[in-house]
Amino acid sequence: MKNDKIKILQLPLGPLQTNCYLLGCQDTKQAAVIDPSWSGKLIAEKTQEEEWTITHILLTHSHFDHVAGLAELKERTQAPIYIHPDAVLMLENAALAAGMWQIRIDDPPTPDNMLDDQQEISVGNVKLHVLLTPGHAPGHVSFYLPDHNIVFDGDALFQQSIGRTDLPGGDYNLLMHSIRHRLLVLPDETVVLSGHGPATTIGQEKASNPFL
Repeated sequence: MKNDKIKILQLPLGPLQTNCYLLGCQDTKQAAVIDPSWSGKLIAEKTQEEEWTITHILLTHSHFDHVAGLAELKERTQAPIYIHPDAVLMLENAALAAGMWQIRIDDPPTPDNMLDDQQEISVGNVKLHVLLTPGHAPGHVSFYLPDHNIVFDGDALFQQSIGRTDLPGGDYNLLMHSIRHRLLVLPDETVVLSGHGPATTIGQEKASNPFL
């Protein structure tokens, strides 16, 4: 996905094919990594190919499949890690959680910055608004780009599906509240870039998602 102002790369990585997104500001060549799901080395190399400098590592939530590449990426870039306070405990236990699925990941590093609901983040000239969207996991957030009609929504809303709530910290009613009151209120043309699977739009999901 590309225009004169931004470029977005979608990288499905790791055993669960979890989407990592690279968001680059075309004017400044600054970039954010959203959910470094696997292979921090590969993610860093992709940004180098684009001649971008990573200035932000943004976590929608801290399930192990979304942070498995975090330690290596942090070591290679020293970019600050942003997370919601309610997601920190799960981040600290991500390697243990992965081990329960016979998957090994490095212990994630300590985050640098805490996210607040409605906070604005600048990646170069690109503005992202933090939307608190819990339910799939504690401290789950989405990153909304109002100037570009795009939302990175982690594992809240998918094409024709919603995030699972049967994992520790999941809450179905809270997730549905987040979807209805934080995501479905966005313009219908908003492109939804999720943690798994293909892109969709708010309008398409309002019209045909069987869970809604």
